[in-house]
Amino acid sequence: MVRSNISSNGNAERTKEKALRAIYFSIAGNIILACAKWILGYFGHSFAIIADAIESTADIFSSTLVYFGLRYVIKPADEDHPYGHGKLEPLISFIVVFFLIISAAVIIHEAFVHIQTPHQTPRAFTLFFLAPFIIWKEYSYRYMLNKSSETGSVALKADAWHHRSDAISSIAAFIGIAIAQVMGPGYEAADDWAALFAAIIIVYNSYLIFRVALGEIMDEHLYDDLIAKIRSVASRVKGIRGTEKCYVRKSGMSYHVDLHALVDEFLTVKEGHELAHRLQDEIRLAHPEINHVLIHIEPYQEEKVLYKQSK
Repeated sequence: MVRSNISSNGNAERTKEKALRAIYFSIAGNIILACAKWILGYFGHSFAIIADAIESTADIFSSTLVYFGLRYVIKPADEDHPYGHGKLEPLISFIVVFFLIISAAVIIHEAFVHIQTPHQTPRAFTLFFLAPFIIWKEYSYRYMLNKSSETGSVALKADAWHHRSDAISSIAAFIGIAIAQVMGPGYEAADDWAALFAAIIIVYNSYLIFRVALGEIMDEHLYDDLIAKIRSVASRVKGIRGTEKCYVRKSGMSYHVDLHALVDEFLTVKEGHELAHRLQDEIRLAHPEINHVLIHIEPYQEEKVLYKQSK
């Protein structure tokens, strides 16, 4: 078996910079919006906006955590961590989910308290501020999700869903305040019911984030598309007669591949070794996101292959 560790510093550095720039953007946006929402919620007499501010404040801490986590995740492999430090990333996602759940729990508790307590109708002017908040948060969600796709970072994806949850909270607040304004006295609590609805959405999104991170840390079989591409690359390498087992697992922003390749059974050990290296080089060239490639060479026997195909 041969392991490939072709240098990909250029690609790794670009991925690292993309991830860090994305999280800088996220932290700055969360700080500005959290401050704006606290002020707007207080002066606009809206608990839904204050609930939104609570979530945005939690977002600041979770995004900061993602930042420090990514700084560790992108460290190169060392003697103690030969596969790198990528497995920390889904753990970061678990903590991000924890922040989301805590935010939702606080919002649900406070919403029930406000529903049972008479209070002022939220001010109409808050609606004019909520609209740009919603637009900005939806843009932030799409930006972070795009960077997550480019870098393969599950932590950035979790942070993206923080922004989407925040946008949903703001939409709920907008609807609740609008109902309270249109319907008048007796509907002051519409704002609080909106906050409660937003909290439920946050809990659901938390589950979605948790599920993806759990699948990654458990090395769940999730990468059929990438496996198909790897087999396609192998089929174009002269001397590779076919492939059998192919396993892919994700670690941070890169992938590790174990591949069984079939070669002519009468090749020498040296020839098989060189062929394995050629295959590794082709896979890494076609898919720079793949960090480690472990090739197991097996003898190609046509009768054996035909038998397997007929089963």
